[in-house]
Amino acid sequence: MKNTTTKLLGWIEFPVLLAGLVIAGGLWGFEELMEVARDATPHAFDTEILLAFREAGQPDDPIGPPWLEGAMRDITSLGSASVLVLITAAVIVYLLLIHRPGPAFLVFVAVAGGQALSSTLKLGIDRPRPELVSHLADVATLSFPSGHAMLSAVTYLTLGSMASRFLPGRTTKIYVLSLAVLTTVLVGISRVYLGVHWPSDVLAGWCAGFAWAMLCWLAAWALQRWRGQIDA
Repeated sequence: MKNTTTKLLGWIEFPVLLAGLVIAGGLWGFEELMEVARDATPHAFDTEILLAFREAGQPDDPIGPPWLEGAMRDITSLGSASVLVLITAAVIVYLLLIHRPGPAFLVFVAVAGGQALSSTLKLGIDRPRPELVSHLADVATLSFPSGHAMLSAVTYLTLGSMASRFLPGRTTKIYVLSLAVLTTVLVGISRVYLGVHWPSDVLAGWCAGFAWAMLCWLAAWALQRWRGQIDA
């Protein structure tokens, strides 16, 4: 009985509890934001933030110097499907070359699953793109949730958490994970700045993306623990 209890407690570690909290918080946040997206009229929260990225009384003119718009276009491309597929493919090929098929499969499942989930969620909420301000980037799909925000969270957090496992020192691990989070946040902000998403779309994308990335990490962690117990 004592050994069983010890093994059970060994599974309850701080990273696991943190991942569970992120998943629960992400699901709760996404559900709340779905109610905002279903409203017939835009929420004041959405309109105020969206207009804050435009010059007063000029919905076609974004705030900041001229070069900022170009920079935001560059940043938003980091969350585009083509860039994320290229990065993911490069990582998978590298992992296969160093004979790590397990992590390669995990990356594929996390990113491909996130893409499928994002497409499904967009069909569930038929929300049009904001018309309050001009669009500074070409868009063709539905607005909720933000695919750029969600898929950048899934991809960069998955790759960041995987890279941190092989890096020495806590400081280096924190740096890599912080960089992954920062990139995800910047991509989401760029979508609002360019006027192609409501802020609630981006928040929902982050909630879903963080929850999915943490779920994949938790599954990988549990599988690694299970295999370790079998080998022992």
